Amino acid sequence: MAYLRALREQRRGIVVLLGWSVLEGVPALLSGRLVGLAVDRGFAAGRPWVGVGWLLVLAAVAVLGGFGLRQVFMRLGAVIEPLRDALVREVVRGVLHAGSHTRQPDASAVARITRHVEVVRDATAGVLVQARALLVTTAAALVGLAATVSSLAWLVILPVIAALVLFGLLLPSLARGQRRLVMADEQAASVAGTAFLGVRDVVAVGGSGHALRDVMAQVDRQASATVRMAFATALRGVVIALGGFAPLVLLLLSAPGMVRAGTLTTGEVLGAVVYLSTSVQPALRGLADTTSTVVLRLVVALRRLAEAAPPIAPVGGDAVPDGYEVGLRGVTFGWSASAEPVVRSLDLVLPEGSHLAVVGPSGIGKSTLAGLVTGLVEPQAGVVCFGGVPVRSVVPEVRHERIALVPQETYLFTGTVRENLALFAPSASDAALLEAVAAVGASDLVARLGGLAGTVGHAGGGLSGGEAQLLAAARVYASAADVVILDEATSSLDPAAEAVVEQAFAARGGTLIVIAHRLSSALRADLVLLMDGGPPLLGSHTDLLATSALYRDLMAAWQPTPIAR
Repeated sequence: MAYLRALREQRRGIVVLLGWSVLEGVPALLSGRLVGLAVDRGFAAGRPWVGVGWLLVLAAVAVLGGFGLRQVFMRLGAVIEPLRDALVREVVRGVLHAGSHTRQPDASAVARITRHVEVVRDATAGVLVQARALLVTTAAALVGLAATVSSLAWLVILPVIAALVLFGLLLPSLARGQRRLVMADEQAASVAGTAFLGVRDVVAVGGSGHALRDVMAQVDRQASATVRMAFATALRGVVIALGGFAPLVLLLLSAPGMVRAGTLTTGEVLGAVVYLSTSVQPALRGLADTTSTVVLRLVVALRRLAEAAPPIAPVGGDAVPDGYEVGLRGVTFGWSASAEPVVRSLDLVLPEGSHLAVVGPSGIGKSTLAGLVTGLVEPQAGVVCFGGVPVRSVVPEVRHERIALVPQETYLFTGTVRENLALFAPSASDAALLEAVAAVGASDLVARLGGLAGTVGHAGGGLSGGEAQLLAAARVYASAADVVILDEATSSLDPAAEAVVEQAFAARGGTLIVIAHRLSSALRADLVLLMDGGPPLLGSHTDLLATSALYRDLMAAWQPTPIAR
């Protein structure tokens, strides 16, 4: 998965972190021993300056450990930030690959980037920080403690083992609680986001009360999951307190008798207390924090990222199409295995040079059909062919060159007009580009921008939606694509300008598929595909008027102004 790949790429940085962690662990190894020497050979022996000398050595060791800690934090970002960037790229890549069957922003993808990816980033940093306490500091403290008071080592081992066993029994409950909390947060964001995006329609149909109840139900679930997680966390604190404080209590109860018997010195007892209170107890708290919060959050977030953005199989093979006929045989597609298919058992053959308009109610699967034809979406059943071979098996470079999709959302970048128009035809001459501009009716626009040498701002800044769509249409017109799909690509143009664009592509040659924004597109096409949730109907405009009640109703409700064919 992307997480493990990103970690492997940073293995050198992780090794460097562990190296500096060894230096940081030196105070944990020597602290108790140096305090014991300061007492036994200095203060208790009536030589205070000797005691002060040992404490100064301890201070120097602490400074050395602090330098190691500083180096760890200075190098942490070099490991964590590339990891975060890799995960963000994976999420965005998955969203772009999956597409969207709505015209709304993908709120769940935003939640994954802003919540789950940041959780992974912060949790990984926490693991790398806390792992030092577990792998280096704890080991050093236990070695130092065993060397200082070997006869009392069992007082530490038994309570710690008991705490670890109880904590292990709590982990499944903590994991379930963390997952419930994450799922509740996601669902609340999804429901609230949907309601807010459609607030105008909700108010228009009088559904405010229903929408509010839906949102508040998700908020209540979120609150309940938070409370349950808080109880589990409190119980975790009790368990860790057992392992952290019981050894210290047992030591204080046993030490006086052993000091009187001469088996322990006062300095050794004080050194053991230093080991327990400054190293072992913080390490156990670090274990609790790392495992029950950081690691659990990391595991849950990675699982959610994997569920929402599964690995993307490479698209493309070595097949070379023979011509550019488009064929769909028994194609079925739904947005999940349990969802109602938006395309069902579709058979369609478009000979070279066809002009097809796809019409139907919003959300019925018209844009999904565009994704299937381009190979961006894989059917659950059936096969989509281009030039007689499965479109997803075509050499990627060939497929990208010969099939062009013009979406409703136009992509323009900062640069000259020429650079934007020549994106798919970098070797095109100025004359060819200007011919494409004139064909789609964008000559006045390009002249106003300063010709091909004029500039386009970021994301088409300063241009209207219709002007941006004209430049996008000219760009594809100038390309070498044999099949052009206009997916509501003229939605911001007026009917007359839309007609100019569609007629230009029809006269250009090749196959034209228009995902219709207006029903006037059906009047200009040779074939019309009507999608209404049932078996799609294919025929000419005249045929569908005679055979489909839905098509007649759509045309009757449209009331178009006369448009020349």
